[in-house]
Amino acid sequence: MEYDDIGRGPEIAEAVREFVDETVLPVEREWLGRGPIPPADIEALRDAARDEGIYAPQVAEEYGGLGLGFREMLPVFEEAGRSLLGPTALRCAAPDEGNMHTLEIAATDAQKERWLRPLAAAEIDSGFAMTEPMQGGGSDPKMLATTAEKDGDEWVIDGHKWWTTGGVEANLLLVFARTDQEAHPYAGCSVILVPADADGVEVVRNIPHLGEGLVGTTHAEIRFDDVRVPVENTLGEENEGFTLVQQRLGPARLTHCMRYAGMADRALDIATAYLSEREGFGEPLSEKQGPRFRIADRRTELHAARTMVRHAAGRIADGHEARIEVAMAKTFAANVTQEAIDDALQFCGGNGIAYDLPIARFHENVRQFRLVDGADEVHRRSIARDAFEDPPAEELETVTRFGEFD
Repeated sequence: MEYDDIGRGPEIAEAVREFVDETVLPVEREWLGRGPIPPADIEALRDAARDEGIYAPQVAEEYGGLGLGFREMLPVFEEAGRSLLGPTALRCAAPDEGNMHTLEIAATDAQKERWLRPLAAAEIDSGFAMTEPMQGGGSDPKMLATTAEKDGDEWVIDGHKWWTTGGVEANLLLVFARTDQEAHPYAGCSVILVPADADGVEVVRNIPHLGEGLVGTTHAEIRFDDVRVPVENTLGEENEGFTLVQQRLGPARLTHCMRYAGMADRALDIATAYLSEREGFGEPLSEKQGPRFRIADRRTELHAARTMVRHAAGRIADGHEARIEVAMAKTFAANVTQEAIDDALQFCGGNGIAYDLPIARFHENVRQFRLVDGADEVHRRSIARDAFEDPPAEELETVTRFGEFD
């Protein structure tokens, strides 16, 4: 894979690719048909990543990472994503990666020492509790129903969350709640750090879901009943939680794009090798125009997705919100990675649906990408709203002039 010259990113990406090929894939093959992989094996992979000097590439050096800039991280995440175990081994998998980023940009020094340092070291795990059943709080944050009321120097939290990724095993929950009941949610919500073992926190269940597979990722349903935590557990500024969530979700969407791009890239590698070896109707399947053109199309789309992601990342790195660019990149990448993996599975025939190859696991996993971190429809709504927000005056004049002839 050729990468732009983005600081240390390409060099570390090559090291990660070698690590995934030589260290991670043998473990992946051992557990593909069984899973989830035992925690001891995950910790062994993390120790190996530390030994190779590639652990936690996105985390600041003072907290045990490599301190890569945002654009530097992207090729690294793509190479890690070539295996479902890669991001976990490097400690750059969701939701911990996004939560660590949020702590880095908003936590106090005391909060970083208490939560970020052990989180980066994989001594604890975390969950991001935003989405709620029925009421909203996911695609439409204005419908957020979880509340946090002040009682002296404590927050009292009440609410019902679900699809909290990693929530079953989490030691720390970043809870999105309304802290000013009179204000619009955009101006009256906060993110509060809640220890998962606090009184009143009930993990109701791990929601059975598509793509549990190799890593055994959980999505928890959680109730908060009169949960009390110190007001000093507020992450960032009080009532500025919506802004903080947006700062978390934009970069997280792009890192998701690159992890899935790596997954799709490897799926196409496997399919290309399979087509080259498999013969049908007198010649290798790789000589048939149909699969050749479809591989060409999927490769082109993946390149376009990478380019969109890097453009959006550059805008963020330059201090822009890049909300629409991120929405475009996330929607496009979610769809083209799903299509690439689906084609790869089809090309491999019966072997594609067997767990002897990783493509079936990829296929289960990639479908969620069109829903997590914003459904396709939500992002398209934002893109369309931006497109229609301010039509060019000269074009409005032209259209009006044509209308005069009706």
